[in-house]
Amino acid sequence: MSTTDPQGPLLGPADIRELAAALGVRPTKQRGQNFVIDANTVRRIVRTAQVTPEDNVVEVGPGLGSLTLALLEAAAHVTAVEIDDVLAAALPATIEARLPQKKDAFALVHSDAMQVRELPGPAPTALVANLPYNVAVPVLLHMLDTFPTIERTLVMVQAEVADRLAAAPGSKVYGVPSVKANWYADVKRAGSIGRNVFWPAPNVDSGLVSLVRRTEPVATTASKREVFAVVDAAFAQRRKTLRAALSGWAGSAAAAEAALVAAGVSPQARGEAITVEEFARIAENKQ
Repeated sequence: MSTTDPQGPLLGPADIRELAAALGVRPTKQRGQNFVIDANTVRRIVRTAQVTPEDNVVEVGPGLGSLTLALLEAAAHVTAVEIDDVLAAALPATIEARLPQKKDAFALVHSDAMQVRELPGPAPTALVANLPYNVAVPVLLHMLDTFPTIERTLVMVQAEVADRLAAAPGSKVYGVPSVKANWYADVKRAGSIGRNVFWPAPNVDSGLVSLVRRTEPVATTASKREVFAVVDAAFAQRRKTLRAALSGWAGSAAAAEAALVAAGVSPQARGEAITVEEFARIAENKQ
């Protein structure tokens, strides 16, 4: 690796295939594994995430380390959370071989991200990850909930999931992920990623989603659990009016109507038209 090499210490297509072959790794559909093989793409992700030398970044699903190396180039510290036994065992050696000067700025947590309650090293200020499509939303919400010090998040997810996360009220794809993500953060689409930067190439496009944590939480006397219960009920039968959809949650259609009227929300409205603040008001007015 010469210093003039634009790829630098990052992994290219040949490196990825070589590493995978040496480890006997075949990306599995079950874990939604698609490895990024393009150095420009991971640098673009780090740039879009606005990672600075002050940041302590947590990465979920580092795989063979493509994005991890790019994050280490830019951040003060990176903690990677990896569930796969073989990948977790190999990652520290990849860091040491390619970015030896940053090996002490790296920590590995070998665990299912949904089970992680604490992280080694400094508190994370940013979450940057290429999230497996099948678990992207629960993992994202779990990390935001568990680590309130995460101020900025940039995740690469299936384009359809990106659209759902960033959807505004009134959009056809606005739903549970949109409202719950908005409970924690201001959410927006931050770009698209083509299929050819992955190995194996997925049969769907990917999108980047930026989440900047709210400086002020949603103003409500209801708990997050109470608000999320309303959200889940409203979208469980999304074609129904809120009066009907929330009847089970409230105990009856009349009780649902009373909570909606008290919250200043039309009982004839549907979940896809309601903001997170309105869902919070509905939760507050449950009798």
